[in-house]
Amino acid sequence: MSKIHIIGSVGSGKTTFARKLSKRLNLPFYEIDNFVWDRSGKKDVRYPEEMRNHQFYEVIAKDEWIIEGAQHIWTGEGFKRADQILMLYPHLWVRNYRILRRFVRQKIGLEQLNYKQTFPHLMKLYKWNYQFENQTKDELLELFEPYKEKLVIIRNNWELNCYFYAKCKR
Repeated sequence: MSKIHIIGSVGSGKTTFARKLSKRLNLPFYEIDNFVWDRSGKKDVRYPEEMRNHQFYEVIAKDEWIIEGAQHIWTGEGFKRADQILMLYPHLWVRNYRILRRFVRQKIGLEQLNYKQTFPHLMKLYKWNYQFENQTKDELLELFEPYKEKLVIIRNNWELNCYFYAKCKR
């Protein structure tokens, strides 16, 4: 297993898990958001679609990778090429709590992120989280139908640890 595509809603733990898995498996890790946003200036600027796609396809053409992100409309080739698709799907309230915790930790300087946290952005994160719950999740399950043999849905920390450490005892 050398190509892993991790997807889930905001607050699902994608980035944290991808970083840990990258270290454990010694595989390069890429955040899909970094294909979308140029963060080199004072303000994030969206890359042109052609540049975004070029960066993404350059990565998934490699022999080994872990990519993570919430995007699914334009990243379908990543699912196709992946050896494993991990959909992180903790309960809605767990995700809501993580969104708020991240916001507070960033505001008081305990955590860094690629973008500046603002209250309007926090509201967008909650909106996206509910949209994932009410619409995107079903779109993904339909999208993953051809890949169901390589799809793993992880709903909680027990399943995450089970996957990560391969020690599943109840």
